[in-house]
Amino acid sequence: MTFQNQGGTGQPVNPTIAYGQRTDAAVQGAFLTQSFFWMFAGLLLTAAVAAFAQFNPSLLNFAADYFIFLIIGQLALAVGIQWGIRRISATMALGLFFVYAASLGITIGLIVGLYDGPSVATAFLSAGAMFGGAALYGYTTKRSLAGIGGFASMAIWGLLVAIVVNLFLGSSLLGYVVSIIGVVLFTILTAWDVQRISSGQLVQALGSVEKAAVIGALHLYLDFVNLFLFLLRIMGGRR
Repeated sequence: MTFQNQGGTGQPVNPTIAYGQRTDAAVQGAFLTQSFFWMFAGLLLTAAVAAFAQFNPSLLNFAADYFIFLIIGQLALAVGIQWGIRRISATMALGLFFVYAASLGITIGLIVGLYDGPSVATAFLSAGAMFGGAALYGYTTKRSLAGIGGFASMAIWGLLVAIVVNLFLGSSLLGYVVSIIGVVLFTILTAWDVQRISSGQLVQALGSVEKAAVIGALHLYLDFVNLFLFLLRIMGGRR
């Protein structure tokens, strides 16, 4: 698996770009193209598994019975890919990313089954619009988003704690507030992740274009999926 500069030079992209230093448009586009390609591949796999689950009651029953264990396993896998990326190959990291995307398809298949079709479509289109707008801003802005992005990244852990607490409380109001905060945080993270990818920060940090593309794809994938799920919680009409 070899990634090269798509700007027409035929030379590998330079992995030693200092953070904050804007690369030329061709190299920025190459970084984003690589990450977005794997992100969309992961989303297609998730959608395919979720659709399959809708016609497989036994799979949905399995997901319902072991929902907490699935969530814990998926969280551990996502964190493990990011923490272990320097010690594993890019090919293995990509394989684990697809395992994660496939497993999340089972979970999402169970969740979307609780909502009517128009609500799911509205949430998906809204997530796409917000993701696209945030990505465009992150790509075009000359302002560093490191400060607000770092804050949003840390706030995710607090959001996770609030979600776990609400599993026991079952408060609809708290769930609604958490969903709004989640939409805001992942919109910010989308812009920050796009800026980090296009500026070459991930390549510099990992020393590998291939690994940076996988991690970038994972971050963008998580941004979109979480935007969709939080918007579904806000807009969704239960069956």
